[in-house]
Amino acid sequence: MDKIAVVGAGTMGNGIAHVFAQNGFDVRMIDLQAAQLEKALQTIAGNLDRQVQKGTLEAGEKEKTLRRIETFSSLKDGVAGASLVIEAATELEPVKIRIFEELDAFCDAGTILASNTSSISITRIAAATRRPGKVIGMHFMNPVPLMKLVEIINGYSTSEETTGEIVALSGQLGKTPCVVRDYPGFISNRILMPMINEAILCLQESVAGVSSIDTVMKLGMAHPMGPLQLADFIGLDVCLSILRVLHNGFGYPKYAPAALLVNMVAAGKLGVKSGEGFYVYEKGRKDLVVSPLFSGAS
Repeated sequence: MDKIAVVGAGTMGNGIAHVFAQNGFDVRMIDLQAAQLEKALQTIAGNLDRQVQKGTLEAGEKEKTLRRIETFSSLKDGVAGASLVIEAATELEPVKIRIFEELDAFCDAGTILASNTSSISITRIAAATRRPGKVIGMHFMNPVPLMKLVEIINGYSTSEETTGEIVALSGQLGKTPCVVRDYPGFISNRILMPMINEAILCLQESVAGVSSIDTVMKLGMAHPMGPLQLADFIGLDVCLSILRVLHNGFGYPKYAPAALLVNMVAAGKLGVKSGEGFYVYEKGRKDLVVSPLFSGAS
């Protein structure tokens, strides 16, 4: 594969573009908003600077990496001639279905279409195209430049050839691919989201406060980040969306989102992205401060 297109220039999209470009691929980053593309390039440049400062990247590689990234506001123009297109748009099924319908019309017949979805059915996404054998899930972890895992999701009709190409490609990026089948939440979020939901239920039921819940999991279970802080980092709206996919997909009560999570999302308390979730996030401040909403909790 020589030319990669990434649809979406948000946190995941710019991280995916960064990793491919750093590993020698020509990348086309596509977003309808020019301001988002400019912001994405600034983010990538800043992350490359941090790699140089840490000694994990040679100084000359920064500019080489940035030169490999071309930006487009037109989906049709951006995907022209691409060997692989990775969709990294909002985690909403109707949005992804619409994008894949357009990709199928715009892309060459041999182009592989991948989704960075963290929970939505690859089989349903593939059904919106005329090439279901060439549609696959390529779920990167956040932050993409640092996290080694890529969850490879086979839809019902994904061909062995497509899977093999994507597994090999993940290795070229220095990632560790894990192939899974297309069930709600796959593996990562089928296990992670119920844990986060249970932590929120513990807070909702006043079993313990925010700091205590996170400390138990960090010190007792050797988790690098507590589940409530992690939920803030992921985005509480994203957590709620994934839990709803699990609940609707399996129908089991154990996947029902906590009422507290539903209310926080309705109130706009989404975590890091909104400046407040279970913790308060102020620019330039690194220490964790529990949200006033929960400051009276035990």
